[in-house]
Amino acid sequence: MQRKLILIFIFVFIDVLGFSLILPLLPYYAETFDATPTVVGLLLGANAASQLIGAPIIGRLSDRYGRRPMLILSIAGTFVSFLILGLANSLWMLFASRILDGFLGGNISLAQAYITDVTDKESRARGLGIIGASFGLGFIFGPALGGALSAGENYGRPALAAAVLSALNLLGVLLWLPESLPPNKRAEITKRPKAAFTARALWDALNRPCVGPLLYVGLFYGLAFTTFQTIFSLFAQKRLGLGAQATSYVFTYVGLLIVAVQGGGMGLLTKRFSEKQLIFGASIVLSLSLLAWALTPTLWLLLIVLAPIALAGGTLNVSISSALTKSVYPEEVGGTLGLSASLSSFDRVVSPIVGAFLLDNVGTAAPGILGALLMGWLISFTWRRVLFVPDLDCPAPAEIAKSLGD
Repeated sequence: MQRKLILIFIFVFIDVLGFSLILPLLPYYAETFDATPTVVGLLLGANAASQLIGAPIIGRLSDRYGRRPMLILSIAGTFVSFLILGLANSLWMLFASRILDGFLGGNISLAQAYITDVTDKESRARGLGIIGASFGLGFIFGPALGGALSAGENYGRPALAAAVLSALNLLGVLLWLPESLPPNKRAEITKRPKAAFTARALWDALNRPCVGPLLYVGLFYGLAFTTFQTIFSLFAQKRLGLGAQATSYVFTYVGLLIVAVQGGGMGLLTKRFSEKQLIFGASIVLSLSLLAWALTPTLWLLLIVLAPIALAGGTLNVSISSALTKSVYPEEVGGTLGLSASLSSFDRVVSPIVGAFLLDNVGTAAPGILGALLMGWLISFTWRRVLFVPDLDCPAPAEIAKSLGD
């Protein structure tokens, strides 16, 4: 198991390294083709809209055919998308690149499913924390490298570097990563009825007693946190006057914070607190921190505010994912994480468009205030529906349970 976790750690690290090379630079890249902040929001939303369709399909296919084949397909799609991005000479090529990457780029949810296959319930939160640590390490080196490569406003160069990293990742999976879901397990799954990829399937999952509240928490946390993530570069540019390289280095600082929290902090937190308590406490911290971010007047204060945002965001992300995997049958893990990723993709469709519109038309503080309000509602929800609700018999039966109700 340890060897497989190390291989997944390396896979996620390289994947995030390539992604984070270009993420802070994408708004600046789009502006070279005369894109407004609202169009930048649409560009980010297009990537998420295509993932909204692709993520649950890839997740369910991984239940049927195995994690490894879907990882190979997903990484190949990421490679081609970065190649298009690096060679782009128009705004439509940027959109084409992000749409392709969204539809085939279910890499992280597949990695979560892989870890679930090779861990037990007791070690799962720690195992999923490895994804957070590798994610953080990728964000330490990726933005800094992207900022250096973008010198002279050459934004195609970091994208081509990301394509090279994706090619290396593809080669590594082909050569070294074994399948985590053996044929006999896939055969068992094949005999069971499969849920259709429909809005009804999602609605049914939202109304299951163990899964539903966690999906709601993930949805509204995602709306708030994704607004922060996707609008941050525009915020830094419009509010603080930061250029592409300076923004990339701030992303590197955020990566350091993520590693500190998820690399070692999650193990300590999960020993002292339940996942319900972590979700509730982190929601409070994130709400206050997003409000502080909205009102930040200087770079130095921003660097201080980013610490609790990274702490709360990382804790929520790992706790929700871990709790979800414990609330369903083993054969449903891939599909459930796919549904969760689908909701996250919905967040990434709505948040950048709404956030960019608010920043462009209301003010630079508006996206942060919206995020704080969303988290304020989530605090009330987790208090009533998650924190003090008695543990149910999880995983719940597949039949639709009583509505979340009153």
